[in-house]
Amino acid sequence: MSDSAPDDGGSTGESWTEPMSASFTETTHTSFWQRALGALFGILIGLVLIPASGWLLFWNEGRAVQTARSLTEGGGAVVSAPADRVDPALEGRLVYVSAPLTASSTLKDPEFGVAAPNAIRLVRRVEMYQWRERQHSETRTRVGGGQETVTTYSYSREWSSSAIDSNRFRQIEGHRNPPMNLSSREFVATNARLGPYVVSEEHIQGFGNPQRLAPDPSALTDRPRQQVIDGQVFVGDPAAPQVGDLRITFSLVPSGPASLIAQQAGEGFAPYQTHAGDRLFLLRPGTLPPEAMIQAAEQFNQILTWILRAAGLVVMFLGFMLIFGPLSVFASVIPPLGALVGFAAGLAALLLTALFGPLVIAVAWFAYRPLVGGLVLALGLAITFGVARLLKRRASAKAALPRTGGAATAS
Repeated sequence: MSDSAPDDGGSTGESWTEPMSASFTETTHTSFWQRALGALFGILIGLVLIPASGWLLFWNEGRAVQTARSLTEGGGAVVSAPADRVDPALEGRLVYVSAPLTASSTLKDPEFGVAAPNAIRLVRRVEMYQWRERQHSETRTRVGGGQETVTTYSYSREWSSSAIDSNRFRQIEGHRNPPMNLSSREFVATNARLGPYVVSEEHIQGFGNPQRLAPDPSALTDRPRQQVIDGQVFVGDPAAPQVGDLRITFSLVPSGPASLIAQQAGEGFAPYQTHAGDRLFLLRPGTLPPEAMIQAAEQFNQILTWILRAAGLVVMFLGFMLIFGPLSVFASVIPPLGALVGFAAGLAALLLTALFGPLVIAVAWFAYRPLVGGLVLALGLAITFGVARLLKRRASAKAALPRTGGAATAS
């Protein structure tokens, strides 16, 4: 069953006169047996997610330890290389170089004619004015276990650097996005040098913090409806943009000081293979001592480790929730009971995640660092024991409360 009420509509074409937003609601009904079948299928997904999360947690700990050991090894092996000449005696060694990173040629965007002399990178960011769909759902469980879901679909127009596929919209008519025929692009210097050394294109992609570049309007390639305002190129009317209009921003990374830790290979550099397993290649803007570069890499490794740990634990929790899903579905024949069972299932999934997550991490650390692994395992067991003990105390306290009601006793 579907009830829709669009606020307003639009037509396709470059001369569209479309509303700034539109919305409609849709009501769908899911029977108890449909929910039960979905919950049973969810068990299979949960049985896949739990071992997958365990693998992710185990792999992440091994990756973190390997990277930490590689950085420690690199910090002890790195030697300073002269910034004014290539020393053949350092061939194959892990070297540290701090010198100006320069490019002698001019980077140019052939589609717009924007040029950046002596730049390391030239970045073109393209945005298109497009429709975007958002949805918000509210679900109510009915007596008997069925569900009613009311979904509100809202549509608004905004600038986006990636193409939004309007064919996936719930309501396509009046909200069609044209193809995005122009994309963002990066141009990299092919003759960059760090002092006397050659730095290849692959190693400077993504390097540095781009600075805004205001293009010269007279040098731009002529395009219909093109204009430059506040350093941005618009293909369309920036005051009243229509779906399909483009906004292009240019930025560059200029020549300047840079610091590098890598293996010296001829007149250039290559990743340094450590005994621990990682390949080191660190290139950072500015004049930084090698100790600071190693420390920054170690901090990034720690942040990445915690992000992947959190992701693994969330996946594990979802896996347990899917396994317990049928319990709340069957109990939802009586909606309040279903909510209570669902809460209990979530609590059980949380407890199991708190137990097995640290257990997997501890096993991984036992394989790499036994002492720390023991501490992690003890912490996980302590948390699980503490939560279980707290729940038991609360249950005992509720059971000890005096019961009210019943027949009065005559004296």
